[in-house]
Amino acid sequence: MEHGPTDAEGRGSSTSAPPPPRRRTRRRLAAELIALAVVGVLLVAAVALTVQSVYREFYSPSAFVERYLGMLSDGRAAEAMLVPGVAIDSMDLADAGLPMTASDALLRPAAMASLTEVEILDESADGDVTHVSVSYRAGAFTGESTFTVERAGSIGLAPTWRFSQSPLAVLDLTVRGAMSFQVNGFEIDKRQVSPDGVDADPLAPVAMLMFSPGIYSVAVDTAVATSPGVAVLSDSPLTVVPVDLQASPTEEFVTVVQERVDLFLDECAAQEVLQPTACPFGYYVRERIDSPPVWSIAERPVVTIEPDGAGWKIPRTEAVAHIEVGIRSLFDGSVQPVSEDVPFTFTAQIEMLPDGTASIAVGGG
Repeated sequence: MEHGPTDAEGRGSSTSAPPPPRRRTRRRLAAELIALAVVGVLLVAAVALTVQSVYREFYSPSAFVERYLGMLSDGRAAEAMLVPGVAIDSMDLADAGLPMTASDALLRPAAMASLTEVEILDESADGDVTHVSVSYRAGAFTGESTFTVERAGSIGLAPTWRFSQSPLAVLDLTVRGAMSFQVNGFEIDKRQVSPDGVDADPLAPVAMLMFSPGIYSVAVDTAVATSPGVAVLSDSPLTVVPVDLQASPTEEFVTVVQERVDLFLDECAAQEVLQPTACPFGYYVRERIDSPPVWSIAERPVVTIEPDGAGWKIPRTEAVAHIEVGIRSLFDGSVQPVSEDVPFTFTAQIEMLPDGTASIAVGGG
């Protein structure tokens, strides 16, 4: 009986290694494939989130509105006017029921105030348009506005947008007692913004376009008239904000008018007649006078000024003149000296002339 070869210790020897376990190799391969799949899913999700974040920050309707508000915050009026859908013409104004002759005088950095703390509140699609709601702080006021945006086209794969409704609004301003006024410190004359130019009615309102959102403080601060500021918050696109502002006379103006009235009465008193021409006082006698009368102003009036339409007026004011005159009797020729106070009242109309001077017309009370 034959035996196979043995080693020195008598154990049999093998000529080849055992084959690797197939089941373990398959499990390892499956695990690697699953890991790759998970990595792929995570990578796709990360790319999707990145694309979504980039879209939201740079290419969404909210980003479009936020860029516009950023221009307002920085006072970049010219750039804001170039944003698609902002500029508006007279026909657009008429279609929106707004004054067709609205001036663009306020659409400049000098007439703009600060806009801060801008925050997007909501973005909602409604058919072909998207409504974007924002909050902000305009000067000392907080506000909220909603803008309507529509697709304008695309640049490559990125969409572009435009305002489907212009964010501009209209300030409809009536200023009584002054032809010039200030908006956020920017000086404006009614004749510059009125369609009637130099023939502008002083009491007619003037319409001016303004950015929305925005805060506009309207005030009068001239040598003649003054007023506290009236704050106007423009928070709704394509709306009219009416403002009616009554100015008050300055102390300097009252002083000048007082001096003019005193001078006028002194000129009246210088007339050596019983009834000074175009003056609010006089003296009547049936007898003859023996000598020219001598007038003086015994109690000067204290002038006050009140608004009167486009100008001003001095209301009914009391004063006292004094006359010294000799009266000759028609009966016996005797002369009777007269020294008498003559109370009188007067009113006056004050018209502001185009050159900034005042015309005062004094009349009897």
